Order: sequence, then structure tokens, then C-alpha cells
Amino acid sequence: MTLLERFLKYVSIHTTSDDTTGTVPSTPRQMEFAKILAEELKSIGMQDVELDDKAYLMATLPSNIDKDVPTIGFIAHLDTAPDMSGENVQPRVVENYSGGEIVLNEKENIVLSPKQFPELKKYVNQSIVVTNGLTLLGADDKAGIAEIMTAMEYFIKNPDIKHGKVRVAFNPDEEIGLGAHNFDVEKFGCQFAYTMDGGEIGELEYENFNAAGAKITILGRNVHPGYAKDKMINSMKIASTFIASIPQNEAPENTDGYEGFYHLTSIHGDVEKTTLSYIIRDHDRNKFEERKAHIQAMVEQINKDFGQNIASVDIKDQYYNMKEKVEPVIHIIDTALEAIRQAGIEPKVKPIRGGTDGAQLSFKGLPCPNIFAGGHNFHGRYEFVPVESLQKATEVIQNIIKIVANK
Repeated sequence: MTLLERFLKYVSIHTTSDDTTGTVPSTPRQMEFAKILAEELKSIGMQDVELDDKAYLMATLPSNIDKDVPTIGFIAHLDTAPDMSGENVQPRVVENYSGGEIVLNEKENIVLSPKQFPELKKYVNQSIVVTNGLTLLGADDKAGIAEIMTAMEYFIKNPDIKHGKVRVAFNPDEEIGLGAHNFDVEKFGCQFAYTMDGGEIGELEYENFNAAGAKITILGRNVHPGYAKDKMINSMKIASTFIASIPQNEAPENTDGYEGFYHLTSIHGDVEKTTLSYIIRDHDRNKFEERKAHIQAMVEQINKDFGQNIASVDIKDQYYNMKEKVEPVIHIIDTALEAIRQAGIEPKVKPIRGGTDGAQLSFKGLPCPNIFAGGHNFHGRYEFVPVESLQKATEVIQNIIKIVANK
């Protein structure tokens, strides 16, 4: 099976995760996909193929050299994001892309255009895999799975190429922030690893946001509006004042690079009760703590203004910036940079404006930077991935393994 055939097969399998179920994996379809991958790992000759009851799948490429070299790992996730449907994905390969608009769905007039997505121009004369406009594609992270699988098969079919021990893992529920929670780092047994879960070709990431979620609850008092003077407390109005008091220039749509933000993700309310859900993000740990303290202080101010405890907040940390765990072993970044350059690509080292399983794994003792999988516009109908980017990501995996073996 070729790399492209693998990718097209994988994206056709429905594996959307669901943060409301409370189960692991969050959806049984992820386990079904893991079972398919387990059989494929066995069929290509991987050893120690193990699938646990939570859909964590691990396997080994045994070393074929005598000298002692580090055991390294490559990781990708099974699920696709619940932001858009991942069911009945119908990928299409646009060969020799000309640089113009790509009609994804003529009936619905859905078009992938370089006017809205100028990065398309980078891939003129290449083959591009696109959606039918009604679902996401699933390159996040089935591209990563296909790349890892293909790289492993390459070494198995070419036993004369020397390599150390390599471990691979495919895990569930990354898209709902739970992928690393049940990842057994000790069982995986690697000195370091790489997630193949980045974006466009050349990307290498080892900095990410510090992240927290905040749920603010505001209680009101409902009284007949005809007799409400000095009695009614409208929780929605208080909530709107709270929202307006958040720095408006510190929102996702107004920030970039290393700039952090507050992001209102949902609001539910009536006069009696309103709840606000925020995510809080910042690369700088001190600024991250200041942001959480600011939310807490705003809630306390509401209670002070009303002379009673009508507002409360629950803030929970989600993950931290992996940079502090990767920098002490910066050689793993140097290795990745060398591997990317050997593939004829100029590396693009950039901070992740989000999170990755690698962040949580780094804090569990497995330093784990993130390498490009090759896709663009993840989580939506305009997602696409150039075939040549899939090929280059696979080559980078192969190069890393060779570099580590030679060193």
C-alpha cells in the first residue's frame, strides 16, 4: 500500500472524538480504527504490537545494529476534531494543481480559493488532497499515522539500512485534550519522541501555550418585570458586563505569535443563571498566571459590587509549555532540524498557538516536540494536504532514525 493509498483509506474511517461521553476512548469508532491499524502493523512486520482497552496502540521496530543508540518514538492520534463532521469523508486528489480555485462542492457552491487561502499558491503543479466541502479531511492526524506507518514499512523492507530501536504509538482523544492522559510513558520506553501532528511542510514546534479553562457562574434573581425595581438581578446583564471588561485586543482574532489571549467559547443563560466558558492561553508562564488571577479578581469584584456571592469561577490548568522540558535536551531539536534539511526543506521553527499531546507527554517525562504532518486549515471543510508534503514528512521520519543510528 502506498503512502497516498494509506492516507485516503484512513481518512475515510470515521473517528471523531466527543468530549461529552466521559469514556476512554470517548467514541468506540476510535477503537475500531485502532484495531485496523494493529492488524496493519502486524502485516508489515512490526513487533510487540499491543492495543489496550483504552485504544492506545503501540508497536516496535527492533534495532538491527550492535551499538547502543537511544530508543526513539513517533506518535500520532486516532481521532478527528468534533468541530466539523468527520463522517463519510470523501477525499479527492487534485493532480497537477494549476493555482486557481478548487470547487469542493458545486451544488453547495463551496470553493477552496487562493483569494481566501493564499498558501495554496505554494503548491502549484503538486497534487493536493481536498474534501468534498461537507466534512473535514482528517489530515489532523491521519496524515501523521500514514507517514509513520509508511516510514516503518520502509525500514522493514530495507533491512540493510541500519537503525536503532523505534517505538510507534497511536492514541485516542487528542482533539479533546485527553490524548496523553492515559499514555503509558514507561511502557513506551523511549528517551525522546516526536509527534507527527504539525501543520504545513517544514514546521517544527517545541513551544506551545500554557493553557487553562475557566467556567464562570453568575446567579441572578428573577422577579416579575412589572415589580422588579430594586429586586431583580439579571445574571445575563452582569455576564455581558464581565465579557466587555475582558481586554478586547487580547482575543484569538486579535493576537498572533507569542501573544496570549482570553477566548469566550460558550455562553448559556437566563435571568436566574448564566455560565461563561473561557479558555486562557499564554506562552509566558508568568503572564499565564496573571491572566488566571485577572479572571479571579473580576469575579471577586462582581461579588463586592453586589455585596453578596453571586459569582464564582472554576479554573483548571490543562497543559503547559513544553519548552522548559525540551530545552535541556535540545539535541533532539538539532536532530529534527538536520533531518528536515536533509529532506531539502528549510525548517520553520515556530511556537504552537495551541496544544499538542507532546506538551503533556513532555511533562510526563517524555520530551516530545512536534513535526509537520503537511496539512492546512485543519478542523474544517477547507482542509487540504499536498501529497508531496506527506512524502516529505515521511522522509523526515526516516532521516531522524538514520541520524540517531549514525550518531
